[in-house]
Amino acid sequence: MKAENYLLQDTALEDIESIMYKKEKDGWRLVQMHANTIDSGWELFYSVAKGYEFENYKVTLSESDTVHSISAIFPNAMLFENEIKELFGIDIKFISIDYNNRFYRIAKKTPFKAE
Repeated sequence: MKAENYLLQDTALEDIESIMYKKEKDGWRLVQMHANTIDSGWELFYSVAKGYEFENYKVTLSESDTVHSISAIFPNAMLFENEIKELFGIDIKFISIDYNNRFYRIAKKTPFKAE
């Protein structure tokens, strides 16, 4: 889907790192990462912006998928990734500063993970 200055692109998990690397080199900034629980696992969204252009990349994940951190590309990603890892239970490896599921003080482990 593309509207003026907006893109939502379904993206393969194995492609997201190279896309984010290219975006960073082209002057884009990471503005948001978030997850959504679906029946088969999760949707993980990466949002980048440059000027008034805004692009979103959606990766669909299963419970067996491992996500490689993009915090080496966009340092602020470590905050989003720690939150997503802890709240959704998504396996994210190589986060530059990994809080090891102690980012929040929560009563329930992975409260947004589908049961």
